[in-house]
Amino acid sequence: MTTAPGPSAASITPVVVRLKLSLLRNGLRQSGGRRAAYIASVVVALLFAALQLIGLIALRGNAHAIAVSLLLVAVLALGWAVMPLFFPSGDETLDPTRLVMLPLRPQPLVRALLAASLVGVGPLFTLCLLAGSVISVAHGATAWVTAVVAVALALLVCVALARAVAAANIRLLSSRKGRDLAVLSGLVVAVGAQLVNFGAQRLGSSGGLSTLDPAADVLRWVPPASAIGAVDSASEGSYGAAVVQLALCGAALAGLLALWSRHLTRLMTSPDGSTLQAAEPAARERGSSRLGRLLPAGRTGTVMERSLRYVWRDPKTKAAWVTSLAIGLIVPVFNALQGTGSAYFACFAAGMLGIQMYNQFGQDTSAFWIVAMTISSTRDAYVELRGRALALLVITLPYATLVTVLTTALLGAWRQLPEVLGLSFALLGAMLATGAWSSARFPYSIPQEGYKNVAPGQAGLAWIAIFGGMVSAALLSAPVIALTIWLNVSADGDRWSWLLLPLGALYGALITLLGLRLAAPRTARRLPEILAAVSKG
Repeated sequence: MTTAPGPSAASITPVVVRLKLSLLRNGLRQSGGRRAAYIASVVVALLFAALQLIGLIALRGNAHAIAVSLLLVAVLALGWAVMPLFFPSGDETLDPTRLVMLPLRPQPLVRALLAASLVGVGPLFTLCLLAGSVISVAHGATAWVTAVVAVALALLVCVALARAVAAANIRLLSSRKGRDLAVLSGLVVAVGAQLVNFGAQRLGSSGGLSTLDPAADVLRWVPPASAIGAVDSASEGSYGAAVVQLALCGAALAGLLALWSRHLTRLMTSPDGSTLQAAEPAARERGSSRLGRLLPAGRTGTVMERSLRYVWRDPKTKAAWVTSLAIGLIVPVFNALQGTGSAYFACFAAGMLGIQMYNQFGQDTSAFWIVAMTISSTRDAYVELRGRALALLVITLPYATLVTVLTTALLGAWRQLPEVLGLSFALLGAMLATGAWSSARFPYSIPQEGYKNVAPGQAGLAWIAIFGGMVSAALLSAPVIALTIWLNVSADGDRWSWLLLPLGALYGALITLLGLRLAAPRTARRLPEILAAVSKG
């Protein structure tokens, strides 16, 4: 960054704000669909903000209004902190390296970008929630004056926090790992939804809003929630505490701005990977075959290694696997922790990972033509499908076993462990069988860029492949399900329930082999159609 005299902050700020507005306007001009999506998202966000505002105002006078407000602002700040990590492309001005060639000083640039950051739906949404929070706790003229300062400070802390995080991680966000992280945002949403559901149920069964008070006592001193705590302190006449809480929020803002400025200076004066010669360590090349040495020889091991590397390296495949692993654990374990679950919920883990067998060739995208060139017979197709199924089992079998043991341990239902494991293995085998057949019959493309998991025009194929396959898997598992029910209602069922484990495992293995055998000839015959379908995106 140059040290030559640059434009003043007063001249930079309006220019950067106009730049932000121009980027927004030009983006909306690209297509009517994008315009409609943006308008719909704005309407939904503002409607939700209005409902939250009304709800917070309704809490005015409630003894626990301050606890709700403090927790809400803390969660809001957390959202601002993680937003740049999972949605780096949502705002082009989040990337300060775009301004690296301009003669700008750090401090004026920070102030200008901070002002530009206040333009958008996110800041408006945050402002509505902050306004509702202070309205719910403010009482008296001093408190209302404090509320004005508190809202401004809290809003600036949230925005500065997002900018500082973005500047600190911009090299990551513009790299392949950053794109992987963005794709994994779906996992955060899914896990967050389960955590919110768990928290809401615990809140409803443990005494209501009073359970929030211990957390609120801590958060009232943590910025930016401390700004809301200052309003409450001013309402109660504790003016010294209010000053300290506002000072904490102001100190946090100053610290974030200083951190942001330091990262800006480093970004705009130091070289990155694009200016340095990339050199792959020889040790990495030597270690690349370690996985292969643990797998079977021949084509089976090669296919397994390729599939496992997709899970680790391909962003979309990694996102699907991590999401399935997380949800497969959260659903049975959280229900067990609440005391409302069943040991049979552990089958959810096998079901979530069994879905990964569907659309096996679509995961390869246009690179499938390399695989297609090696398939010249039904035998080749069978070995290809078998290798992919075995790669899935390497992860799924120990994972499903772990989730089942953990769930039964939390519930104290050790007697049901063999039958639940047997049922899980049977369900997994059925899903592998139907997944192999569905991959050959209903292949579809997975776009590599963006957040879509299905190429345009192929959504119907995806629905048929996944949900049709899941229904078929449930029907194929019917014999083991029926045997489980019969043993549970039978008078002597407890004596023989342990047999469900070996029987379920054997049934799952046999149905998997049968499904692979039936899918292999179809795969060999339909190679051109499969290649055309998976290369569409």
